Amino acid sequence: MSVAGLGRATRESVSGLPREFWWLWTSTLVNRLGAFVATFMALYLTLDRGYSASYAGLVAALHGLGGVVSSLVAGVMTDRFGRRPTMLVAQLSTAVSVAVLGFMVHPVAIAAVAFCVGMASSASRPAVQAMIADIVPAKDRVRAFSLNYWAINLGFAVSSAGAGFVAEYSYLAGFVGEAVMTLGCAVVVFMKVPESRPPKAAAAAAATATATATDAHAAGDGVRLGTVLRDGRFMGVVGLSFVIALIFQQGYVGLPVAMGADGFSSSDFGSAVAVNGVLIVVLQIPVTRFIQSRDPRQLLIVSSLLAGYGFGLTAFAGSVAVYALTICVWTLAEIVNAPVQNGLVVQLSPAHGRGRYQGMYALSWSAAALVAPLMSGVVIDHFGAGWLWGTCAVLGTAAAFGYWLLMRNLPQGGAASAPAPAVVSGPVVAAGPVVAAGPAGAGSVPGAGGSAEPVVERTA
Repeated sequence: MSVAGLGRATRESVSGLPREFWWLWTSTLVNRLGAFVATFMALYLTLDRGYSASYAGLVAALHGLGGVVSSLVAGVMTDRFGRRPTMLVAQLSTAVSVAVLGFMVHPVAIAAVAFCVGMASSASRPAVQAMIADIVPAKDRVRAFSLNYWAINLGFAVSSAGAGFVAEYSYLAGFVGEAVMTLGCAVVVFMKVPESRPPKAAAAAAATATATATDAHAAGDGVRLGTVLRDGRFMGVVGLSFVIALIFQQGYVGLPVAMGADGFSSSDFGSAVAVNGVLIVVLQIPVTRFIQSRDPRQLLIVSSLLAGYGFGLTAFAGSVAVYALTICVWTLAEIVNAPVQNGLVVQLSPAHGRGRYQGMYALSWSAAALVAPLMSGVVIDHFGAGWLWGTCAVLGTAAAFGYWLLMRNLPQGGAASAPAPAVVSGPVVAAGPVVAAGPAGAGSVPGAGGSAEPVVERTA
C-alpha cells in the first residue's frame, strides 16, 4: 500500500466517531500505558522473590479468580447502576490495590492482595465494552472496537518494553507507576466520559417489540443472568472463548517462566513480548478492514489453529529472536480472532442486557486467567515447558473444531440467534451530555455485510 493510500485508510478508520468514544479511547490508552502487574507478576515472584513456578502460578490463578468473581458482579452493576460508575469504582480500586501489592512481602499477603487486584482490574471490562456498543452506531462498531483494541496494544507495547527495563532496577516502581496511571484513567472517565446506559423505558420497549418470551421477561429490569445462561449459542461462544483465552494467557504466564528458566532476563522477555503489541498496533486496522468481507467461520477456525500452533512452535525456541518469531504467529491469530469473535458477542447481546452478556463473556477470559497459571506452573514444574506448548497446539485444534461445529448452521448473512431487539431511535438520555444511540440490536458478524466489535482487553 502506498503512503497516500495508507494515510487515506487511516483517516477513514478514525473519522466520524463520537467525541465520547475518543475520551473513552484515551482512558484505555492511559490505563494500558501503566500495565505492569499482569505482565511481570510471574517474573517478579520467581526472579525477584525467589518463589517457585507453582507458587507464581497459584498467585496468578488467584488474580484470575478475582476476575471471575468480578466479571459477573460488574456485568450486573453495569446494567443496574450504569457504565460510568462501574468504571470509576473499578479503576479507583485497581489503583489502590496495585499500590498495596507492591509493598507486600509475606506470601499469603501477596496472594490475598493479588486476588483483590484481579477483582478490581477486571471489573471495568463489561462496562467499557457495553459503553462502546451504546455510543457507537452499529455500522461503525468494527472501527470503534478495533481502535479501542489498538489503544490497548499501543499502551501494551510501550509499557512492556519500558516496564521490562524498570523491573531491572525496581519492581516496586512498576507497581506504583501502574497505580498512578490507573488513577489518571479514572480522572479522564470522571471528567470527560458521560453515562450511556439506555433508559429502562427504552429497553422495555425494545424487549416488548421482539414479542419473545425471553425478552418480555427481561423488559422490566433488564436481562437476568439466567437468561444469558439459557442462551445456548452465546454460551457456546463463551466456552470457545475460554479455550482461546487459555492459549493466549500463556504469553503472560507460561512464556515468562519458561524464558526465565532458560536463562533469559526480564528485559529479554519484555523485548520479545513487546513484538505482540507492536504488531497489533501496526496490523490491527488494515487486517480488520481486510477481514470485514471474509467468512467469519473460516476466520475463527484459522485463527484458532494459528494460536495453538504459534505457541506450539515455542517448544523449538532457543533465542530471543526465535521467541519473537513465534510471538508473531500467535499475534496474527489474536488480530484475526478478536474482531470476529467479539462481533458474535455484540450481535447476540440485547441492548438492555449488554452488561450481563459482556460480563459473562469477560468471565471466559477471567476463568482462563485463573486456570492458565495453574496449568502452566504444574506442567512446567513436572513435565517441562515443551509439554505446555504441545498442549497449546492440541487446544488450538480443539477450538478450531468447536468453531466449526458451532457455526456450521449459521446462515451466511449472520448469526442465527434469538431475534435481536428492535431499534431504539432517538437520543439516549443519560447522565452527562446527550449521546446519540445506535441500534439496540448489536452489529452483525464481520463478513456478513454488517458491523462488529473486537476484545477486550487483553488479560486483562
